[in-house]
Amino acid sequence: MLTRLTTLLRDLHDNLRRSEQVYMVIVSLVIGLLAGLCAVGFRLLIQSLNELAWGEGQYTLEYIDQLPFWWKLLVPATGGLIVGLIIHYFAREAKGHGVPEVMEAVALRGGRIRPRVVVAKMFASGLSIATGGSVGREGPIVQIGSALGSSIGQWLRVDERRLRTLVGCGAAAGIAGTFNAPVAGALFAVEIILGDFGVAQFSPIVIASVAGTVVSQHFLGDFPAFEVPPYELVHVYELGAYVVLGLLAAIVAVWFVRVLYATEDYFDAIKLYPPFKTAIGGFVIGCIGLFVPHIFGVGYEAINEALNGNLGWAFMLLLVLVKILAVSITIGSGGSGGVFAPSLFIGAMLGGGVGSIVHSVWPATTAGAGAYALVGMGAVVAAGTHAPITAILILFELTANYQIILPLMVSCIIATLLATRLKEESIYTLKLIRRGIDIHKGKALNVLRHVLVRDQMRTDVRTVNRGDGLIDVLSAFIDHPGVTLFVVDAERRLRGVITSAEVRGVMDDAATLETLVVAQDLIGATVVPSVSPDDSLADVMRHLGSYRGELPVVDEGRIVGVIWPEDVIERYNTEIFKRDMAQEMVAAVSHGRHAEPIPTVEDASVAEIPVPRDFIGRTIGALDIRQRFGVSVLVVKQSEPGVEGGRLDAAPDASYAFRDGDVLLVMGSNESIRAFEVVG
Repeated sequence: MLTRLTTLLRDLHDNLRRSEQVYMVIVSLVIGLLAGLCAVGFRLLIQSLNELAWGEGQYTLEYIDQLPFWWKLLVPATGGLIVGLIIHYFAREAKGHGVPEVMEAVALRGGRIRPRVVVAKMFASGLSIATGGSVGREGPIVQIGSALGSSIGQWLRVDERRLRTLVGCGAAAGIAGTFNAPVAGALFAVEIILGDFGVAQFSPIVIASVAGTVVSQHFLGDFPAFEVPPYELVHVYELGAYVVLGLLAAIVAVWFVRVLYATEDYFDAIKLYPPFKTAIGGFVIGCIGLFVPHIFGVGYEAINEALNGNLGWAFMLLLVLVKILAVSITIGSGGSGGVFAPSLFIGAMLGGGVGSIVHSVWPATTAGAGAYALVGMGAVVAAGTHAPITAILILFELTANYQIILPLMVSCIIATLLATRLKEESIYTLKLIRRGIDIHKGKALNVLRHVLVRDQMRTDVRTVNRGDGLIDVLSAFIDHPGVTLFVVDAERRLRGVITSAEVRGVMDDAATLETLVVAQDLIGATVVPSVSPDDSLADVMRHLGSYRGELPVVDEGRIVGVIWPEDVIERYNTEIFKRDMAQEMVAAVSHGRHAEPIPTVEDASVAEIPVPRDFIGRTIGALDIRQRFGVSVLVVKQSEPGVEGGRLDAAPDASYAFRDGDVLLVMGSNESIRAFEVVG
């Protein structure tokens, strides 16, 4: 009976997989429902741990004030110790705020996240929040949902492109379930986690986000995360105050990022057993909480107080400083929790403080402090995450008031622009940069990183000498199909460029200027970037962002070729097609130890080859396989004792060391594959 059921389910799965759209809709729906349940379960877990630690499932500031001082010191310290033990012995990925780890998995590991992260992050972050750690629950639920989506995708053995989408589905459902905001959840996933608004992955993410919201509403009810007061824009001149708020939000957000990572560096430099560090961090949080209990936990109660104008401006500005310090200590010491809710807290206090001052000076033409607290929340989130669209939509969904959009857009966009000028990396990507990981390497531009200019440039470049007359220049333009002529000296050294704009200005008087104007006189003021033959087409693409004409290829000062934008775009499309086809083949590759080369596109083929003996124990990066042999390693099929057929690990990273029994799925030209087989 069990065998028949297993066979039936396998046949049903295979039939569904024949239609990608239907298959992804069903899988994303399942992930959305499960991630929504995780979001609900995470909140219930926090409530249970709250009751265990403090005696109340949802403690209030008034209740905390009544507790003896030793309790407020002992609970955070004990919680920090247990959190440190969970992270140290069960899953190191559960340390910190979680979102950078998901971004790293999407960009560099094809979306693969260990299944144990679901459990480790849930208990580590839940315990950290429940025992007073000054962190949020949004970052953890993003990592929990993403790990869930990744685990299901790996179990179903989907290819990397679909796996990344399923990771985004889990993240979207988690955020949507937490905030009761399905649109913001979907936008968070595509803007921050995936960084790609493509329709192919956006549709499943929206479905998962809606499913997560439905589950959350079923168990927790349909109500907003915050008690938002009525809002109105009193006077158009009030937008000036929101501009100032946006500028201040950017400065505060950048300062928050710097303090956070400086504190992390401080604790990392301490030579101590890691769980002891988190215990010390918890004890320090308890000391701060003796005087300012508002910093304990997520802080939603304090945010609601600011939104309703129940706090003084001086105290709110003080809370900005104290909260930044508390969050930095909690995460820097090795705790687990998100920075999204703390950013909302900091923004609410900053906006409330600014709003109180503005309203006291111009009471007739400005809204109350609560309105500024609301906009400040979005502005600090936008500045810290560099994701203004997500910030605007989250706050809009929380208020359901269209009048908030204009001030939100003003403050969030200004805050983001200034923050990106002050600090290039966001609070998420900076963590990866500090590890030596450039998140942009995971973008589609990466497919051109290994294509050299010398392999794509045209050598029939049309040049004119500096002393050539106007008629010669005009004739060259007529014969030359492009829009740029390159001016060289007698040794073919590049001296400048002439564009069609410069020529157009003298064509009407060509007969008069024939003997007066030479090529040197027509060189324009536009600075045209040049590239070398050993540069990559990824470098060319960056230049084409600011200059759309032909690019000269210069070697030791002499022009040796030209790169046309059309050629780069065509090669980009070809490489994307190759990559997508390779990923499709990875999902369907046979389990044999060797396969004949399978043609894909142009001169590229895919084949399975046993790992060469000389490669065993050496890493992909050290061998530099792509450059030495002209083939790309798409998959390493690892031989697992006791597991029939082995296990597929798609797109291994450069640090992977080959083992005896590995089989490589490689892609390259037929000639390169034959040469690589000889090595094996």
